[in-house]
Amino acid sequence: MLTAAQIDELIRLLEECYPDPMCALHYTKDYELLFATRLAAQCTDARVNTITPELFERYPNLESLAAADIADIERIIHSCGFYRTKARDIVAAATMILADYGGRVPDTMEALLRLPGVGRKTANLILGDIYKKPAIVVDTHCIRLSNRIGLVNVKDPVKIETALRKIIPPDKSSDFCHRLVLHGRAVCTARNPACHVCTIAHLCDMGRGKV
Repeated sequence: MLTAAQIDELIRLLEECYPDPMCALHYTKDYELLFATRLAAQCTDARVNTITPELFERYPNLESLAAADIADIERIIHSCGFYRTKARDIVAAATMILADYGGRVPDTMEALLRLPGVGRKTANLILGDIYKKPAIVVDTHCIRLSNRIGLVNVKDPVKIETALRKIIPPDKSSDFCHRLVLHGRAVCTARNPACHVCTIAHLCDMGRGKV
C-alpha cells in the first residue's frame, strides 16, 4: 500500500501528464451525458460518439425522448450492442426525469440509482462531471490500474470505490479517475502495459518489477 506522500506524488504526476482530464463522451446537456454513458456499456466511447449526434438531433429534448418510438431508438443505437435494453432504458429514464425531477437529472446518488439503467459508475460520472461533486468512477481502467498500482487488491467495483474514497482527496477524486482512464488508454493498456515509459512506474507494484 502506498503511503500518503506517495499517493500525493501519484496524483501530482498524473496531473502533469494529463492536465485536462475530460470524459471522452460528447455531450452538451446533462441528460445527454447520462444517456451516452448508458450507451457506452459494453461499447467504446468512440462508437457511442458516432451514434449520439443522430440520436440527439432527432430527439432534441427529454420530452421527445420520453415520447419516442422505442423501435426508432433501437435503429439509431443498434451498433452499440444491447440496443433493445438500452433503448428501453433511455425512454424510461427520460420519462422519470420529467415526471419525478422536473426535467433535471438528479444530483444525488440515491436519486440517480432510481433511474432505469443507471448504476454506480454512471451515477458517479454524473455527480463528478455535471455537478462537480466528489466521485469515484470505477470503470475497467480504474479496476485494472488501481490493482496494478497497488491501491487496492480487489476487483469488485463497489469495494474499489469505497477503498479509493478513503485515500484520494475528495476534491481530486473525479479528475483522478479520468486520468486513470487516459493513462490506461495511453500507457497502462490491458495487454501490453508500457512500464518502461510510465511516469508512475516507481510508485506501481507492477511497474517496480519491470523498470
